[in-house]
Amino acid sequence: MKTAHWADFYAEKIKKEKGPKDLYTVASGITPSGTVHIGNFREVISVDLVARALKDSGEKVRFIYSWDNYDVFRKVPKNMPEQELLTTYLRQAITRVPDTRSHKTSYARANEIEFEKYLPIVGINPEFIDQSKQYTNSIYASQIKFALNHKKELSEALNEYRTSKLEDNWYPISIFCTKCNRDTTTVKNYDNHYSVEYSCECGNQESIDIRTTWAIKLLWRIDWPMRWKYENVDFEPAGKDHHSSGGSFDTSKNIVKIFQGSPPVTFQYDFISIKGRGGKISSSSGDVISLKDVLEVYTPEVTRFLFAATKPNTEFSISFDLDVIKIYEDYDKFERIYYGVEDIKEEKKRSFKRIYELSQPYMPSKRIPYQIGFRHLSVICQIFENNINKILNYLKNVQDDQKDKLINKIKCAINWIRDFAPEDFKFSLRSKFDNIETLKENYKKAINELLNFLKKNFEVATEQDIQNEIYKIARENNIEPALFFKQIYKILINKEKGPKLAGFIKIIGIDRFEKIVSEYIKP
Repeated sequence: MKTAHWADFYAEKIKKEKGPKDLYTVASGITPSGTVHIGNFREVISVDLVARALKDSGEKVRFIYSWDNYDVFRKVPKNMPEQELLTTYLRQAITRVPDTRSHKTSYARANEIEFEKYLPIVGINPEFIDQSKQYTNSIYASQIKFALNHKKELSEALNEYRTSKLEDNWYPISIFCTKCNRDTTTVKNYDNHYSVEYSCECGNQESIDIRTTWAIKLLWRIDWPMRWKYENVDFEPAGKDHHSSGGSFDTSKNIVKIFQGSPPVTFQYDFISIKGRGGKISSSSGDVISLKDVLEVYTPEVTRFLFAATKPNTEFSISFDLDVIKIYEDYDKFERIYYGVEDIKEEKKRSFKRIYELSQPYMPSKRIPYQIGFRHLSVICQIFENNINKILNYLKNVQDDQKDKLINKIKCAINWIRDFAPEDFKFSLRSKFDNIETLKENYKKAINELLNFLKKNFEVATEQDIQNEIYKIARENNIEPALFFKQIYKILINKEKGPKLAGFIKIIGIDRFEKIVSEYIKP
């Protein structure tokens, strides 16, 4: 069967390899050791796209997202306040680390809350699993006992890909000291029942019961495949670091069999960079772009489109520069094709329509959303000084069911202009006329002639008509047309260039144009 999209291909692969099931489980997860960044988001949206493809093929799907928040706090991110205080929590579980920004919750939970808040905006609603609660409530007690009873097989599975073999006194668990809360512990003995003895660098020594303690955790390379079995995971992708030869996925495939399970269907997804910054994004540095940041500039649909239109094993950059305009243009083309407003070759059409469909956070609207180019919209936003009501009043034929998406796009344009647009793209219409330059008489005459032409013909003149008239007036007044254009821009926005002039004048309107230029042609 030829599939329209890579997500459909993996949906079919899951059904083929896992066989018919009443419920397929797809999984994703992250350690909230810092801001959950857009690189992490690539995994969760990849899983969401495959989950949708499964559902679209008539299957029931459980989408789980694990917060691996019982991991160790290893490094203080540079963007966090109270660095010295946070340093005192190193080697503790990240759920114990305070959030020094809000002081309302833990460091881990604060990172989780933001991500959970923004996922539904892009149409992703997984079932979240708090792994710290799983461990502290001894939910995995039997799995921990099983791992301890099979430590020889587990060490052999790990040793297969290790250059230096694990020592005989290796154990598949780590322990947080019940006195100092750190994982600076050494397992001393396991009695083959439920009792584990350990000692800590702080001097604490004790025996704890697997069935009741909050302090024991499986090592990550054991924990991950254990949960594949425990949750009956059918699909989970991973980054190329995990998929490298002999990496964590290779060992996990062998370890899950010891737990009497089978590995999930998977694929490798590549890293994401931010335009202008090379390499992999890192939470621990604190200098990251989050889903919230991306949604400031890209609408939810376009955010999903960035990922749905790119194969997972392809590295790409998320741009905040002028490429934003091109990305919106690309998305708008897919939208026109989906609604039959624009046509392409038949062999491409199915793929384009499927990408658009998967780019929607929820069901596509029945009517094509209001289309306006992002560049054009950015000009309009600046002319109307980011007043959304004025922008909506200027735009024609906006239907009620089109307003929400259009307003979202307007807000993204406003944010992009404010934070990321190059300086020569920004402008504001002149509102102050003190210290204005005195024009030469031929320039005054030319401006006056243009104003008279516009007052007579504004409603009927096309942009081309206005453009032609500007050239004609310039030449009749012995002015180089390029210099005349430059002068009009300086009058309107105090810059030597700006948006395409004829269209710019049409958007400004004759009243505002007259108000500004009249100040320059007074006798």
